[in-house]
Amino acid sequence: MTGDRAVKAPAEKREPAAGLKLAIDLGPLLVYLVAYWATKNIVLSTGIFMAATLAAIVGSWITVRRVSAMLLFSGAMVLVFGGLTVWLHDATFIKMKPTVYYLMVAAILGFGLFTDRPTLKLVLGQAYPGLSDLGWTKLTRNWALFFVAMAIANEAVWRTTSMEFWLGYKLWGAMPATILFALANVPMLMKHGLTTEKAEDAALPPQG
Repeated sequence: MTGDRAVKAPAEKREPAAGLKLAIDLGPLLVYLVAYWATKNIVLSTGIFMAATLAAIVGSWITVRRVSAMLLFSGAMVLVFGGLTVWLHDATFIKMKPTVYYLMVAAILGFGLFTDRPTLKLVLGQAYPGLSDLGWTKLTRNWALFFVAMAIANEAVWRTTSMEFWLGYKLWGAMPATILFALANVPMLMKHGLTTEKAEDAALPPQG
């Protein structure tokens, strides 16, 4: 007899709402900046940054029952370099973290391009439904080059300026640059299959 057992379709992965996603991706960095400017204590503010990052990961799991690979990777970097900063009382490690993060992500994306594997699509596929393979290739290339440029910029800033200036750069330089770059890719994405509705929610990687 047929029809006794309903075949359940695979549950579709849910994405957090735009506002919640922005809070998860950028919230820990904002908490870090506020904590340092309030305390001027790099060890304490870095510890708060680590706690905020863990909270973002837990918050993502509670709200949508999943944590993106990019957020997990970024969180692991924060815990490793933040842990070294707290342990050794040396801000050098947390300043270097964005450089290492950007270069590692760029290398992963570059490897995907070289081997013709949709690395970025595996991570952000839910955020860009309908995007063609050519669109994914162009988006991957663009983000890889952007991350290399951001790594160079981070090295130049932290090695030649103060802690306060570097934090200001992350807030008023790196973060706006990332948002603007994501938006700048939208016209290209729309030419390669992205719908207008999803174009309004251009996905952002967690901040380095």
